[in-house]
Amino acid sequence: MTTTTTNPKQRLALRGDLLDFTSMPGWAQLDSPAVRFQPDHWLLIEDGRIVGTQAAAPDASWDREDHSGKLILPGFIDTHVHCPQLDVIASYGTELLDWLNTYTFPAECRYADPAVARAGAERFVDALLAHGTTAAVVFPTVHKTSAEALFEAAAARGMRLVTGKVLMDRHAPDGLRDDVAGAERDCIDLIQRFHGRDRLAYAVTVRFAPTSTPEQLAMAGALCRADASLFMQTHVAENRSEVEWVARLFPDARSYLDVYAREGLLHPRAVLAHGIWLDEDDRRQLAASGAQVAFCPSSNLFLGSGLFDWPAARAAGFRVSAASDVGGGTSLSMQRNLLDGYKVQAMAGHRLSAWAALHAATRGAAEALGLGGEIGSFDAGRLADVCVWDWARGPVAEARHAVARELHEKVFAWMILSDERNLLASYVAGKPQFRRRPDR
Repeated sequence: MTTTTTNPKQRLALRGDLLDFTSMPGWAQLDSPAVRFQPDHWLLIEDGRIVGTQAAAPDASWDREDHSGKLILPGFIDTHVHCPQLDVIASYGTELLDWLNTYTFPAECRYADPAVARAGAERFVDALLAHGTTAAVVFPTVHKTSAEALFEAAAARGMRLVTGKVLMDRHAPDGLRDDVAGAERDCIDLIQRFHGRDRLAYAVTVRFAPTSTPEQLAMAGALCRADASLFMQTHVAENRSEVEWVARLFPDARSYLDVYAREGLLHPRAVLAHGIWLDEDDRRQLAASGAQVAFCPSSNLFLGSGLFDWPAARAAGFRVSAASDVGGGTSLSMQRNLLDGYKVQAMAGHRLSAWAALHAATRGAAEALGLGGEIGSFDAGRLADVCVWDWARGPVAEARHAVARELHEKVFAWMILSDERNLLASYVAGKPQFRRRPDR
């Protein structure tokens, strides 16, 4: 007689102040029904998925972690960030095009070495987790090995990661150019090996229009048309000099965005970073395509690129997600980037609420990526990508938190005053992938 045993379910309950969103909050709505705040509740996680929340303590069949008085959020989703640019973060003194040539391209050349690529990928994904980011859309380099290293590092940690070999066949230094046929072979091989494996997804990754020939852009569009489940990531309309350069290189295109649209690169899984210098026709085209813009405020301020008009995007009807754009951006901390996002909008007379900002880094980003059924909220069935935060650290933040009157005031102060030092733990699919050292 043969007997079979079933493995008991892995059950974890986290206690704390649970905050997530059920839908998109109104732009300036501080008392929003889209906000779901459950103070002093238990988040129930079974086999890596959220199964519910409750006020009462669960029974002894659950492993319980008591984070009373701490803030628990879905893990942040960074929709535009460059792995190799950790090496050049906080580099001085140039605008976009000079910055690429002076700092970025030399750093990326080093990733042709598989050992450098592996070490960089490991450092990068661990840094994301240590900043409360549990999923990301990432640029590696033009080298196939850099994409492989990122996929493997993310898979080892169970992370949701979207990436793909960068396409660049012109206007780049030796060691950072590919060719159309070789790039296509590399993309197809990477797609077959990694797309849909574990929590990995492939993005057709056009660096930006100036560094791809029309032939390469056509190849990228063909890849997207052949498989609608593929993502696409690129840059658009970040800097005025860049926009002028694109106009000279593509005189038949109506706009920078149109360069991509003509090749079939605008679709519901397309992520376009920046989108500062768009016109009304561009905004309508984005909305019709289902593509999103990744708002990168820290980078836009640091490089002096311009101020993104988020209310205009909302009015046009296309989605906006939050992104760090490290290394043009100055921190992987999503709170620091949202702080800069508040400043960018304030410069144009708009006030970015904590709700609109945090939604764009959690549920809003997940839904824009077509991943709302997997991550971004505490809805039952979602994978438990979850982070636990101190409400306040240090005497200034603690005093501010103590006198905050209502929920938005408390959360807004947390968003403005906190950073990665507030993070206690990051969980990916219910498994701890980062814990703060006791002496921190």
